[in-house]
Amino acid sequence: MMLEKVDPSVVGVSQERLKRITRWLEQQVGEGKLAGASALVARRGKIAYLQCAGFADKEDGKVLAPDTIVRIYSMTKPLTTVAAMMLYEEGCFQLDDPVAKYLPEFGDTPVWRGGGAPITDVEEQRSPMLVKQLMSHTSGLTYHFMHSTPVDAQYREQAIEFQSHSESLAQVTRRLASIPLLCQPGSQWNYSVATDVLGRLVEVLSGMSLADFFRQRIFAPLKMVDTGFSVPEQTRHRFAALYGPAVGGDMSSVGGAAAPVPQEERGGLVLQESSTQSVYFEEPMSCSGGGGLVSTIGDYARFCQMLINEGELEGERLLAPSTLCYMRTNQLPNNCDMAAMGQPVWSETSYDGIGFGLGFAVVLDPVKASIITSVGEHHWGGAASTFFWVDPAEDLFVVFLTQLVPSSTYPIRRELRARVYQALVN
Repeated sequence: MMLEKVDPSVVGVSQERLKRITRWLEQQVGEGKLAGASALVARRGKIAYLQCAGFADKEDGKVLAPDTIVRIYSMTKPLTTVAAMMLYEEGCFQLDDPVAKYLPEFGDTPVWRGGGAPITDVEEQRSPMLVKQLMSHTSGLTYHFMHSTPVDAQYREQAIEFQSHSESLAQVTRRLASIPLLCQPGSQWNYSVATDVLGRLVEVLSGMSLADFFRQRIFAPLKMVDTGFSVPEQTRHRFAALYGPAVGGDMSSVGGAAAPVPQEERGGLVLQESSTQSVYFEEPMSCSGGGGLVSTIGDYARFCQMLINEGELEGERLLAPSTLCYMRTNQLPNNCDMAAMGQPVWSETSYDGIGFGLGFAVVLDPVKASIITSVGEHHWGGAASTFFWVDPAEDLFVVFLTQLVPSSTYPIRRELRARVYQALVN
C-alpha cells in the first residue's frame, strides 16, 4: 500500500529540480553501472517523487517497477532493532543487561588479544557484552567478509551464516559464541553480526520465531505486504535479479587492505543471482535479523514514515516517541563519531562526522561528514547498494533501491543525497 503521492510543490520540493534525480537514475542505467534503480522522496507525510529506471532483470527484459521485490540485506537491521525496542518497552529487558542473561552461551566467550596474535591468544571479557552494544555494533563481534583478522577467518572457517536452510537461529548463535570476540565489548565500533544475535534475542524474549514476530508485530500493522525472509510463489514474477560489477564485485574485498578497483575499470555488470532461481524462493530455517529481508520501495517507505512519525503510522503505534528519540541519539562514548572509535574497514556508511544510535547511523557533523544534510539525520544501507535516510529536521525520508553488490562499488548514495537536497526549496 503506497503512501499518497502529491505535487512536489505542495511539500516544498521543486518539480524542475527533481528532474536532476531522474536524469541521474537514467545515467546510472545508461552507463551500465546499474541494471535498474528506483528512488522515492517523501516529505511532510507525502510522496513528492517516485521514479524507476532500467531493469529488474536485464537478461529477461523485466522492467524495474515500484512493486519490484528486492534483497534489502542490511536494511533489515533497523527493523530488527525496532522489534527489540518494542520488547524493551514491554519490560522484557534492560538496555544494559548482559547478553548472557538471555543467551548464556556468550557468558564465557573469550576475547582475541589483537595485533598479530594467533586466534588462540585470548583473554576474558573485562566487562560483559551488553544488549545495547548489539544495537550499536560495539559488542566485539565482526563479519565473515571483512578479511582483516583471524577472528573473521574463524567465521568463514566455521561457516557462520545466519540466513540458513540447515540450522536454527539458536544453533548458529551458539556456534558463533564459541569464536573469540574481535575486541573487548564497548571498546570499538565494528560492523558485525550483532544484529543477527539481536534477532535471536527477539526470539528468546518473545517466544516467537523472528519471522513470526516480524509478520505479526511489524509487517501486518504497517501493511508491509511484500516484505519477508522469502519470496512466495505468487509474487516471484516481481523479484529482481542481483548483479555485480565485472571487476571488483566480490564482497570478500570490502574489508581488506587491497586498494579498490578504480570505478572506470569495473567493466559493466555480471549476473550474481537470477530473478527466476533464488535462495529466497525457499523459507529459511533461521532468519537473519542482520540481512535477510526482501522488500519493495513502497513497503520500506511505510517503515520510514513510521520512524519519522515517531513510532506510529495510520493509527498503528509500534514505539513511543521517546523511544525513537533515544534510538536516533548517538550511543558512542563521549558523543564521538565512528572515525574516533571504529576500525578502517568497510560498513554501510562513512565514518567522519557520523555516530551510531540504536539500529542506524546518525549524523553528528554534516561539515565533517562532507555531506549536505541535517544534524540528527539517520540512515543505513544494504550490500546490494540499497539505502534509506530519515531527516526529521526536514520532515523528509528517502528510499533508494537497486541490486548491485557490493555497495561500495560506486558512490551512488552520496550522489543521490546531493540531488535530493538541492530540490528542497522551502
